[in-house]
Amino acid sequence: MTSKTVTPYRDDKAGKKQQVATMFNKISGTYDFLNHFLSLGIDIIWRKKAISLLKDARPKFILDVATGTGDFAFEALQRLNPDRIIGVDISAGMLAVAKEKIAKRNLQHKFEVVLGDSEGLPFESETFDAVTVAFGVRNFEHLEKGLSDMCRVLKPGGRAVILEFSNPKVFPVKQLYNLYSKTLMPFFGRMFSKDKNAYSYLPESVAQFPDGERFTSILKKAGFIDTVSRPQTFGICTIYIGVK
Repeated sequence: MTSKTVTPYRDDKAGKKQQVATMFNKISGTYDFLNHFLSLGIDIIWRKKAISLLKDARPKFILDVATGTGDFAFEALQRLNPDRIIGVDISAGMLAVAKEKIAKRNLQHKFEVVLGDSEGLPFESETFDAVTVAFGVRNFEHLEKGLSDMCRVLKPGGRAVILEFSNPKVFPVKQLYNLYSKTLMPFFGRMFSKDKNAYSYLPESVAQFPDGERFTSILKKAGFIDTVSRPQTFGICTIYIGVK
């Protein structure tokens, strides 16, 4: 089954990649607040759990793809104490917020962010010990291509940890989540953000995302082995692991 491509702005003729960059530029100022508010703070627990899965690997050089405002990378810095993290994102607006947070925490020597495309990462092959992504892969225009490039920049034996929303399948969580994501999320999103389309697109992109075993099979096609999926909070979110 092929998932249809969901874009933020249906009347816009630009590709998904350009539309996603535009959307995140518009909502960058309220993104952190809405992320925590709309998930009731559970997203913070998911990030901690995901990063903890890299503890035994002790990665020294980490790439955080779709880094956004940097929250996943900050969690990695705190829990893993790597020598260096590079965050890459296609949204200049989100990276501007990340840079402010980096400067405020005086972490310029350990955390750098760069504007870049997940499907053509501006790094040499076999560079990083680990690659992380939080709530970003469903926004890739070409999912397998983006995952393949993540695999390319990993060192052999390096690990990818991916955190992404998924579709709950158990009653009544499935029904409650669908109601919440289709009504309350867009309502609060429109109230607090500058983009009325963004928080309608986000739940739609989750609904169309090939989660669970479908995603681990795509990871394998992209070059990863030992793939694992670990559903969190009744299947609302899933942590995926893959090794190069």
